[in-house]
Amino acid sequence: MGHSEQGPSDEIRVKKTDILKDFQLFFFSMSRLASFPWTFLENDLQSNKSSEFISDILKQTCLHSLCRRFPPSVRYRRLFLSELIRRQEAGGCDPLDELYDALAEVVGAEDTTECYKSYLLPCGDAVSLSENVALISEGTTGLVTWEAALYLAEWALDHQQAFSGRTVLELGSGVGLTGITICRSCSPDRFVFSDCHPSVLQKLRANVQLNGLTEQKSPRVSVEELDWTAATEEQFRQIGADAVIAAENAGISHHVITGPVSHVFPYNRLSSIEMIKLYR
Repeated sequence: MGHSEQGPSDEIRVKKTDILKDFQLFFFSMSRLASFPWTFLENDLQSNKSSEFISDILKQTCLHSLCRRFPPSVRYRRLFLSELIRRQEAGGCDPLDELYDALAEVVGAEDTTECYKSYLLPCGDAVSLSENVALISEGTTGLVTWEAALYLAEWALDHQQAFSGRTVLELGSGVGLTGITICRSCSPDRFVFSDCHPSVLQKLRANVQLNGLTEQKSPRVSVEELDWTAATEEQFRQIGADAVIAAENAGISHHVITGPVSHVFPYNRLSSIEMIKLYR
């Protein structure tokens, strides 16, 4: 029985596809520019003397339909495009009109205090969130997505059976990344988002709606005002959760859940994050 083997050109094609995916992941989550795979781009420009790969990057980032609907911040797009232009010029390639057109679109645009970040799921969907540009705003840190929420979402994707068919309560949902990921990928019967800061609740409700989640269709979702430090047994009983999750320090007896998680989202993995199971 015959079999096919990949040649060098096939391997390069596969590598380019992976690199394009990385550019897309990093761009839509507004990762630090230094984390992008620039070395591969530089090598491609040097060897081919063509802007074709930059054109492909543009199509997967600034010119992608997701960017039209949920664009990263103006400043971020400006810096990203400027870096692409710098790399292209350093490679001695012919100018790419669509690259300069994309930059011209954001040069005159006004910066805002809010932006969209999109986190791509393994299934191909994207969780798009309205977030604040500043880490701390309106007296809270809850208007941005933190590494702990990304890690918890990755753990959930690896342990979907823990949520399937259940009523899940999330304490301190923030802007909604973990909960929306679970709703999209883990088939809960019902999911209750909660937080206690008024501005966070407003942003959370908007993001839940933005991602097409409602009380009327499966999974059924709701957003509740709940301060877990002051919540009563009756409040928890009314919610009737089978599982409770939180990406915060609750000060309750616990043990650490060890083991790696699949790397799905780009973020700083040097942060000290533990997955813990709480018990009474």
